Amino acid sequence: MRLKFLVPMGLIEERWQLDQDLFVARAQELGAEVSLQVTHFEEAARSIQEGDLAAQGIDVLVIISPNEGNGADVVKAAHQSGIPVVAYDRIINDCDLDFYVSFDNVKVGKLQADYLVKRVPRGNYLLIEGPSTDTNAQQFRQGQMAVLQPYIDRGDIRIVGEHWVKGWFPLEALMITRETLEMTGNQVDAVIASNDGTAGGVIRALVGKNLGGKVLVSGQDADLAACQRIVEGTQIMTVYKPVKWLANQAAEVAVALAKKQPLPGQIQKVHNGSKEVPSVLFSPLAIDLANLKATVISDGFHLESEIYKNPDL
Repeated sequence: MRLKFLVPMGLIEERWQLDQDLFVARAQELGAEVSLQVTHFEEAARSIQEGDLAAQGIDVLVIISPNEGNGADVVKAAHQSGIPVVAYDRIINDCDLDFYVSFDNVKVGKLQADYLVKRVPRGNYLLIEGPSTDTNAQQFRQGQMAVLQPYIDRGDIRIVGEHWVKGWFPLEALMITRETLEMTGNQVDAVIASNDGTAGGVIRALVGKNLGGKVLVSGQDADLAACQRIVEGTQIMTVYKPVKWLANQAAEVAVALAKKQPLPGQIQKVHNGSKEVPSVLFSPLAIDLANLKATVISDGFHLESEIYKNPDL
């Protein structure tokens, strides 16, 4: 039994290495061999369309799709070789996808916005989204706006900027934040940054204006640097997605598909524009200073000694 885990080049967030390691470990526990490929997605797509999966003896393909790529074509090509496809963390739209494993991404956005509006129910908000081509980024925004819209309609919250950040690049988030601060005369009260990488760029800009810790900034992924910033007080929260749940579930589903066994987990349905895809969606967790030790540290996601670099904090 052989699985292929395809990760597109360019996913720079630290969490993806952990996803790979955990997926491989669980798959091997279940008796599967894993062919791990980190590559440019279009090159991988071309080779899959040329039939290389069958040549490699692959039973199931697991994909982290970059979304701007031709994921649907990859699914179609895999199916032509009789190989089912599992979408990992990002849905692949408009195709006969076999399974989707992720977190509730709309809830991620709701957690971010809800945390901030409870602390800043009035004021100027800057929204830093991910790439507009990223389905997850679109879902984060959907959740954010579900919380923000009533405040906007009442005039309590004013959106002074909303930007889609290509490639989730922190430097672009930094430049956008600098420009927004200049435009508003530093009158920004809260920033919803959709992930921790962009939050880091935002915070660099704020610190440069002596606003670090004064403007509340959200994040996502519980990156080590973000947890350190929470302890230091420059980032107010992050959203933690225990990737072990995700990686284990994906491995278990892939093995079940390979063995043609019943699929494990609490199965839901997610429409991808073509069909209702069997799915498992886990619930993310809002993390701040109050529950950092009981979640991220307790789970072994990061070491306490790494997060608390200053032992006096």
